[in-house]
Amino acid sequence: MTEHRRGANLPSIGGFNRTVVLDAVRRSPEGLSRVELAGRTGLSAQTVSNVTRFLIEAGMIVESGTVVSGRGKPRTILRLEAASRYAVGVHVDPAIVTYVLLDLAGTVVAQSTTSTPSADDPAEVVRTIAGAVDALVTGARVDVDAVLGVGVASPGPIDAEAGVVLDPPFLPRWRDVPLRDALAGATGYPVLLEKDVTAAAVGEMFLAGESAARNFAFVYFGTGFGVGLVLDHEPVRGVGSNAGDAGHIMVDQGPLAGTPDGSGTRGEVGAAVAPDRLVQVAAARGLDLGPVSDAASVDRAWDVLAAAIAAGDEEACALAADTGRAMGNAAVLIVNLLDLDRVVFGGPFWSRIASAALPAARSAIVDSPLLVPKHPIAVEDTDRGADVAAVGAACLVLDAALSPRASTLLIRR
Repeated sequence: MTEHRRGANLPSIGGFNRTVVLDAVRRSPEGLSRVELAGRTGLSAQTVSNVTRFLIEAGMIVESGTVVSGRGKPRTILRLEAASRYAVGVHVDPAIVTYVLLDLAGTVVAQSTTSTPSADDPAEVVRTIAGAVDALVTGARVDVDAVLGVGVASPGPIDAEAGVVLDPPFLPRWRDVPLRDALAGATGYPVLLEKDVTAAAVGEMFLAGESAARNFAFVYFGTGFGVGLVLDHEPVRGVGSNAGDAGHIMVDQGPLAGTPDGSGTRGEVGAAVAPDRLVQVAAARGLDLGPVSDAASVDRAWDVLAAAIAAGDEEACALAADTGRAMGNAAVLIVNLLDLDRVVFGGPFWSRIASAALPAARSAIVDSPLLVPKHPIAVEDTDRGADVAAVGAACLVLDAALSPRASTLLIRR
């Protein structure tokens, strides 16, 4: 049975009760009656009536038909008005910056990309991103007053409290960039800054609806390898909001180690599956993905690899499977440590090899002789696609504004 967050009938936390009700309606696409809302949230009938009246007047939910259930007056069904509010998500990657616009239901209604600007000039970074955000909202013909804010997913490490991108290893010129406050000033929207792996996990949690898992690991494969964690419906951020750096986990690299007998050796998973290194591994196996000189060329090479996998190329499929297997070996340690029952794989590089990599990753986890938990482990591909970090960044805003969690009810400018 799906668990629903419980409300309180105290007038002093009416705002919290609104998010409790809105969250329940959002997670029920078929709609809920006021009686059902009272039952699911633990709020009194009068509180539910007052809250739903406010949400209807705010345009966030609508009355949509009636149902007859036994004797008495037919019940009016309340549904989410998805087009009433929006959120922007931005993912900063070494090659490109991805932008998405989500409605209240978490549906992507517009998206775009720009080349990643050099952080030599922070003002240019802000101008580029702010201009793209404005163009995205304007192009979608969305009222700016309906936009709740902007979420930014960045490679770590970050200083979440100060809103600063510190010194991500794959963006060597991005050092101490005060992105959150500068972007808020340039766009006029509230801005949240989050590490990319955490943003991806938040997006997975927020958009899962009634099937939301309480605990899971999101294995993120982008320019780097990381793991976002959700425990008891809460993302794990750590003291400095930089949790998720799992690249140093030692695993059996298998054929990716390049040993002559193919037996593999132990090494860091992040180094083993680094996209630029895998392009070189592909070349050693006779698979030409093109020259690699920078982040943009690695991204293009990965497109070639994806096309080869789609065409059924044996070497391409084997490389993807070896990569998935190495990641699965790392995920086993996290499943054991936290006793998880769900592992989700995603990220911009993962999405292009998933068809061949996921079965290998799943087998590496569920068939591992090192696996401790005796309960079933679900190993899945994310439904969010290649833009999972950007979608997750937008979900940060939706989650902060709409989810009944006292610690995330305020969005700072």
